Amino acid sequence: MEQLILGVISKQVEEKKVIRSGQHRFTKGKSCLTNLIAFCDGMTGWVDERRAVDVVYLNFSKAFDTISHNILISKLRKCGLGEWTVRWVENWLNGRAQRL
Repeated sequence: MEQLILGVISKQVEEKKVIRSGQHRFTKGKSCLTNLIAFCDGMTGWVDERRAVDVVYLNFSKAFDTISHNILISKLRKCGLGEWTVRWVENWLNGRAQRL
């Protein structure tokens, strides 16, 4: 069932151009590795140009457990996902642990 929903969400997100072209992971043909390569390439170029470079690493591994489910559902609607898909995600989140 999750694969079916993933396909529906992916199609809607792609058609509505919700995700920018620079997005890696969860995007066809792009992964964490391609993100790392693009990042290193950009940083190397800036260092070569003697530009200041600051890097901040964030860990979002538990993002769906810590974000307000109401905010997430609202953002999915604003992205233009179909109401059926949004309701499916909302039902899936219902009763799941949420830590703030």
